[in-house]
Amino acid sequence: MVDHEIVIVGAGFSGIGTAIALRRAGFDDFLMIDEADGVGGTWHWNTYPGIAVDIPSFSYQYSFEQQRSWSRVYAPGRELKAYAEHCVRKYGLRPRIRFGATVDRADFDDALHLWRVRTGAGDEITCRYLIGATGVLTRPKLPDIPGAERFRGQIMHTARWDHGVDLRGKRVGIIGTGASAIQIIPEIAPQVAQLVVFQRTPIWCLPRPDAPVPPAVRGLMRLPGGQSVTRWLSQAFVELTFPLSAHYYKVLPVVKVGERQGLAHLRNQVRDPEIRAKLTPKYALGCKRPSFSNDYLKTFNHENVTLETDPITEITASGLRSTGRHHQVDVLIMATGFKVMESGNMPTFDLHGSGGTRLEDWWDTHRLQAYEGVSVPGFPNFFTIIGPYGYNGASYFTLIEMQTTHILRLLRNARRKAATRIEVTAAANDRYFREMLNRRGTQVFWQDSCALANSYYFDKNGDVPLRAMSTPEAAWRAAHFDLRDYTFESTRSRTANADRSLVEGTVEGA
Repeated sequence: MVDHEIVIVGAGFSGIGTAIALRRAGFDDFLMIDEADGVGGTWHWNTYPGIAVDIPSFSYQYSFEQQRSWSRVYAPGRELKAYAEHCVRKYGLRPRIRFGATVDRADFDDALHLWRVRTGAGDEITCRYLIGATGVLTRPKLPDIPGAERFRGQIMHTARWDHGVDLRGKRVGIIGTGASAIQIIPEIAPQVAQLVVFQRTPIWCLPRPDAPVPPAVRGLMRLPGGQSVTRWLSQAFVELTFPLSAHYYKVLPVVKVGERQGLAHLRNQVRDPEIRAKLTPKYALGCKRPSFSNDYLKTFNHENVTLETDPITEITASGLRSTGRHHQVDVLIMATGFKVMESGNMPTFDLHGSGGTRLEDWWDTHRLQAYEGVSVPGFPNFFTIIGPYGYNGASYFTLIEMQTTHILRLLRNARRKAATRIEVTAAANDRYFREMLNRRGTQVFWQDSCALANSYYFDKNGDVPLRAMSTPEAAWRAAHFDLRDYTFESTRSRTANADRSLVEGTVEGA
């Protein structure tokens, strides 16, 4: 007897979207587990100044739960957190969530076709199916710089912002110039005495088409078809600016147009030619995720803002030492991102499949891969929302809906067959992996300049486990993949086969 048919690890938007899809499809026996004390995942943990979504809000929402109340085209983080709470409330998910519980380990029971999920508190929860919905922007990544323990000031990571720290009049150092830093730097620069930005790699920064959503547009969205038109335009913008431009780089000249726009934006925003040169990327647009901001670059015109590009050699008691000089700071902010393609992040718990095989060990041996980004051979009844070669760079919400479509096709088929074990075949997985590798030829990531990008897209094997296809193709495949790429088995048939083999073996040996 299992405790739940399905356990979902994570109560961010991946987990919420999965739970809603399950309920709508008639799969009601599920439990969501999250280590936080509230829903929203990234939007629960990340509360730093200036946090906002980095694609238009009209795309950053479920297609079945669109709202018209976004205050801006790029909604601030508090509105995304409120949207998560709204979805949980509307679809009655809160009684199905266990907060403050960390999943440490999960083991597949080959005999009973179930997962044994263990929490940090020592509890064991059994389930037939296990779904990883922890996302990738989950585990903060700290830089490997000696001396952090000696620092007498205050240190915090952007993903765990301490609102009790008053930055007014302080000397502040921020390490990193990625997506979070780009939002934080313009927000805190006017209030601090001195801000030193430590940059390892400049980021491509393009103008952000952001503005308050005017009443006229909200009125338009209330008209028949108005909301659909707004979303379609937003989806087209998102598709053009990443999936199409990155995966079809050699076919569509979008990247070159974007580079010209980014360089013009840099020239218009930064007065000092020396600083401008330091902020100019030496790699092609798309090698790492670009960002959109109308305020970041011009912050370096302020007299109290310093851009430091020499490598940091150590953290001292009073600041940071770079190759050229020592910078005294009172507060040190780590804007160093997350463990995206690294061990311990995907998934965030220790997963042991059929025969006790550890997923991280399997990936170490075979490279990061998953059939359609959902399933891995040898790990029955386990599905992931953001697996290797699942995300193509569009909205995460589009990904969530595609992957839940894939998972629900499997669960429905298992019910029809009275199956209790679902496993992708090694042949299907190998075919998909070869296909992804064969599509590299048209992608932006494989040109020489990308070696200078320090991009988290690249894993330790030098692969980029992004789904090399357009969003329409990925959506079609989620709804039409061949179910014969999976095996479906029941505990009853397994027992019957074992009994029959035993009888036949006895007769043969008599």
